[in-house]
Amino acid sequence: MIRPFARIALVGTIAAAGLVTAACLNWGGPGAPAGVEKPDLTVAAVPAFDSAGIYIAQQRGLFAAAGLHVKIVPAVSSSTVIAGQLAGKYDFTVGAYPGYILADALRHARLRILAPSSTMAPLGQQLMVPSGSPIHNVAQLRGARIGVNALHNIGVLLVSSALSDNGVPPGDVTFVAIPFPKMAAALKSGQVDAAWLIEPFITDAEESAGATTLADLDQGVTQGLPISGYSVTQSWLDKYPKTASAVRRVLRQAQVIANNDLGAVQNSMETYAGLPRHTVQISSLPDYPLQTNANLLQRVANLMEQFGMTTQEFDVSQIIRD
Repeated sequence: MIRPFARIALVGTIAAAGLVTAACLNWGGPGAPAGVEKPDLTVAAVPAFDSAGIYIAQQRGLFAAAGLHVKIVPAVSSSTVIAGQLAGKYDFTVGAYPGYILADALRHARLRILAPSSTMAPLGQQLMVPSGSPIHNVAQLRGARIGVNALHNIGVLLVSSALSDNGVPPGDVTFVAIPFPKMAAALKSGQVDAAWLIEPFITDAEESAGATTLADLDQGVTQGLPISGYSVTQSWLDKYPKTASAVRRVLRQAQVIANNDLGAVQNSMETYAGLPRHTVQISSLPDYPLQTNANLLQRVANLMEQFGMTTQEFDVSQIIRD
């Protein structure tokens, strides 16, 4: 099934180039600043369209132009890589915000959001059921097993909100942690009754398991919700301030490209996430913000408190790197 793109049209090459040039003028260009303290970086990223910025930066040579040599390794979710990040295995990670907020709120991890990665857009975050499912609406999910890539993270938050909006207490379902690449098979085999999926795994589930959409989660209180960002530890930030500034500048440039060049997003995902061409061509995209909006991110923290993921109000301003 071919769905409309979240991005309506591809901006022409000249216009896109102009925006990137403007970004370089505003943020110093990919070659500045010189003399980064740590040129060799290892980054953990969830291989999804939400992470397209980092793949574009790698493919377009933006990191290299800034004197950075970046190795990108795949991650299941932000929650699964935080321990490695705190141990120094990763210089920075890109993943969903709730994992970072929980680590800071419960474990005092002192993580900081260096830059935003993605924001919710239509059709990019969906609750799906397998072919032939007797479940036809969200209200019928009471007692269901619902697959998410990680517990206590953005999938649980989004699904909980949809359930609540449809009169189903989130406690009346069972969330099952399944990595995204295995989710389509879990739906097809009946391991779960429904699943939360993002692109490109939505398209994969449609094509390999005949999965259909039960609900687009970009609605209600979660419409336009910030989804993911780039995180560093405060100690890393203190030790490598020039490197952090260079990374942040490169990521902003990559976000500009992602927002204005659909082909760049598709090519980067095909190359670095290993996706087939036909999948990237029909996948819906998120939005790629240029700045971390504290007011919008606070909505994530407030929803986490509402649905019992945190026990008290969390002020997100303390984790945003100015």
